[in-house]
Amino acid sequence: MSEARSGPLRATGGEDERIVDQSLRPLRFDEYVGQGRVKENLQLMVTAARSRGDALDHLLFHGPPGLGKTSLAYLVAREMGVNIRTTSGPMIERAGDLAAILTSLEPHDVLFIDEVHRLNKVIEEVLYPAMEDFKLDLVIGHGPGASMSKIPLPPFTLIAATTRAGLLSAPLRNRFGSDFRLEFYSESELETILARSARILSVSLESDGATEIARRSRGTPRIANRLLRRVRDFADVRADGVIRRDVARNALKLLDVDDIGLEPMDRTLLATIIDKFDGGPVGIETLAASIGEERDTLEDVYEPYLLQIGFLQRTAKGRVATSSAWRHLGKEPRKGSQGGLF
Repeated sequence: MSEARSGPLRATGGEDERIVDQSLRPLRFDEYVGQGRVKENLQLMVTAARSRGDALDHLLFHGPPGLGKTSLAYLVAREMGVNIRTTSGPMIERAGDLAAILTSLEPHDVLFIDEVHRLNKVIEEVLYPAMEDFKLDLVIGHGPGASMSKIPLPPFTLIAATTRAGLLSAPLRNRFGSDFRLEFYSESELETILARSARILSVSLESDGATEIARRSRGTPRIANRLLRRVRDFADVRADGVIRRDVARNALKLLDVDDIGLEPMDRTLLATIIDKFDGGPVGIETLAASIGEERDTLEDVYEPYLLQIGFLQRTAKGRVATSSAWRHLGKEPRKGSQGGLF
């Protein structure tokens, strides 16, 4: 496969962290752990497209952050034997930005757009004919003298990722050949991922240490790998370099990650609903203002896991902390509080 070309992507951490994350990405389908139904479908589609000599259908991946959407995009491109060009919705500000990317693609290349729900409507309109007919419709000039130019494009595959599938317009969503929702991972799957990452990073990880990290990783490979690196630091400085259960527990306690993976902001969010709003319901805007966090961050980063484990309910009137959340924080639901209803 020729060298992948990379476009701009929003930074999600330091440069060293980004490089390490990339080194941990699977290179073949048989290295990709979890998401069995998604992986099986993609293998089938890739095999069929390659046998016909066609570009792969456009794909949409959606689900909470850190579940492997970007890794899947790179893996599909590698298995197809083509280049991948990456960007994100906020980075494409003008039609000319999109035109420059599309016209640089070679036949069957993959264009990966992260945060696709943040594309503006003008860009979406330009993208429609590119996805359907492999043509770029551009307006040249302004006013009465403006003219329409049609630029042919090579057959390509758009792979888009989003944490907010509900924000996609129906016309855009309907132009994807397949869309796949990625689900949270089981603890055993995370243990397998951690074992592989430990080998790549030359980390001495015992099975009970992997179990302890997996249990607190919120069902998310990105978090599992991040915790592995932090526990490695602890093991190197305050232990003998081997990550066993006791070492992992002490490191995660220092990081303020509790037994089920809740971090300080998770507990702040739940405590705010319970202490300030008697368990809820409370509107998301009010909640965001109360804890000094952006609404999008609450909805994309914190809420999915809290909903998954049954600590939070979304109702028509707002967010409600469940009785499980009250008890996890060492509180008993008061009589008449909404939390006592769940």
